[in-house]
Amino acid sequence: MKKKYAINLTNEERTYSHDVLDSKETATGFRKRASILIMLDEGVGKPETHSQIASRCNVTEVTVWQTAKSYCENGIEKTLAFQNPENPPRPAIVTGEKEARIIALACGEPPKGYSRWTVRLLAEKVVELSILPSASRETVRRTLKKLNLSLT
Repeated sequence: MKKKYAINLTNEERTYSHDVLDSKETATGFRKRASILIMLDEGVGKPETHSQIASRCNVTEVTVWQTAKSYCENGIEKTLAFQNPENPPRPAIVTGEKEARIIALACGEPPKGYSRWTVRLLAEKVVELSILPSASRETVRRTLKKLNLSLT
């Protein structure tokens, strides 16, 4: 049965992988990926199994498989280089102005019938005042914690 992702490094790629391993500035993750590619290389003999390579490199078998896949699809430069994600993380829900309004609300007087603000009350009031279209307790809690504010 033929492997889905067979690794056959050229001499230049093999040299590049060894250079990555030998460099003192190389991060641990890049070293591990370079080691994985060298161990998967079928050009120098029969490679070990993914589980053996994972054990020797102190990674999971999934990491070995993903490294092989990345090499076959993207080449060695992209496999052994830092990559920014294609889809960056979601933008922050609470920005500077909204954060300031939530903090001002928390520092103000609590609603009638309450002696102090709770995170739940703040979350409800933030939505009521249209500071945010929807706000969970966790969003409000993280906003307050960011500035070491306590509701007690």
